[in-house]
Order: sequence, then structure tokens, then C-alpha cells
Amino acid sequence: MDCAAGLHLSADGKATDDWSRGSDSGLGRHALKLSADWAGSPVARADGTAALLTGTYLRLVRYAFLVETYATERLKVVSTWASFRDDDLSVRPHATDRRGRSVLEHMVHQCVSENLWFRDMLGIDVAAPPLPGLETRLEFIRRYSEDSANRLELLRREPELWWEAEVPFFDVARSRAWVVVRRVGHTAHHRGQQAALLRMLGRSVYSTYGPTADTGGLFQQRAPTIYPYPDQAALLAGEAAGGRKAHLPGPGDRPATERPGT
Repeated sequence: MDCAAGLHLSADGKATDDWSRGSDSGLGRHALKLSADWAGSPVARADGTAALLTGTYLRLVRYAFLVETYATERLKVVSTWASFRDDDLSVRPHATDRRGRSVLEHMVHQCVSENLWFRDMLGIDVAAPPLPGLETRLEFIRRYSEDSANRLELLRREPELWWEAEVPFFDVARSRAWVVVRRVGHTAHHRGQQAALLRMLGRSVYSTYGPTADTGGLFQQRAPTIYPYPDQAALLAGEAAGGRKAHLPGPGDRPATERPGT
């Protein structure tokens, strides 16, 4: 099988003699000398699927898009947490209705449930306590950032057969790819609840997938996508320093809705 970059792969994803000898049309002989910085990076193939670079060979992974989805979703989780204040943690949607999780309970649930799903369903155990020793906003951000980064690296090592194998999902059996899709959806569901809490508290809401009222309004109004931080390292450093989030322009005088008259 040939990659779009001219790399020749056998059926099990390992380099063939042609590939290891090198190819003028692609990475060729240099591919075997890839640095650790490239490990896990996706490379497009001609058929639209992707190959993940490893230290010694290309492992074909049809599900690389799920790995990259998780890579961005985990950052959206901590970006949302960064938008709360320390004294917000006890706030619920309704002060006397305990059915609605508080901000703190959302953080606990995200850490505990993701650990359980990955460990017990997917077979990925980062061997770390899911909750921080000190349950503050910053320590939850640090704990989840570290654990999810380790899960991401383990996901990047898995071949196609691992993703396609069926595993227990509560009381049914589903493929690991299916479980990861549901995990991302589960996380997004709870992140939406937390965004609603931010609005109730009068806090700003940064972009998740596109513009918000605080970033300038609607996509149709050419409002920009603005994240609080460009990456995990900047977020951790910024929040440890008391907050260095990106500036938000706000909606201006334009209504941030498709139905301004209602």
C-alpha cells in the first residue's frame, strides 16, 4: 500500500524494503530517522484516511480523526473551567435543586467518568488518581490536563484493529471507536451545561467550535473564533498567574441571535 507521500507500507502497516531504502517522491529513507517530536503526527493518504508517524514505521490508522478530536476536546474542557472564578465552584443552576450539578461537581464528574470510561471500557489506564488532592479550580485544571494528555499519547499508539475491537459499553458491546465517539459527545454535553452556568453567572463565554456573543456575535456577521489561550502550556501558565486570557470584543451593537425581533 502506498501513502500519498510516496511511502510504501505492507498490509500490517510496517515499512517494506522499498520504503526503507527510500523514495524520491516522499520522506523515503529519512522516515526511519523521525525524531520523537513527530511521533503520533497524522499524515494524509491518497484514499483520504491517515497514517500516524511512529519512531520506526508508519502505523495506518483509519481513526486518526478521533485521536485529533480528543486532542482538541480535552483543551476545550480546561478552557471552560478557566472561565469560572474560584468562588463559582458551589454554584448550581438552581440554588435549592440538587439535581443540577454545581461547577465543582461537573469537574469531579468529568475527571472520574473519563477515567472510568478509558480504564474500564477502552483499556487505557494512566495509573493516576483522577481527582486532585486539593479540590480547587486550578488544581482540577492541572489534574485533568495531565491525565488527558497521557490518555492522548496512549490513543496515538493504537492500530486500526484496536479501534475496531468490541468492548463492554455498560450492558452492550461496542467498538472502541464507537465508545470514543460517545465519550466526546458525553464531554461536550456536560461542557454545554457549564457554558450555561457561565451565562447565568454573567461570565464571558469563549469559543468552543466557533464564535460566541462575547467574541463578536454570529458567524454570519463574520465574528471571529477566539479561544482563551492558544494551547495547554499557555493556559496552565496563565491561570497560575491569575489569568491571562485573550481579549474579547463583545457583540457590539449587533444582536447575537438569528431572531432579533423575538
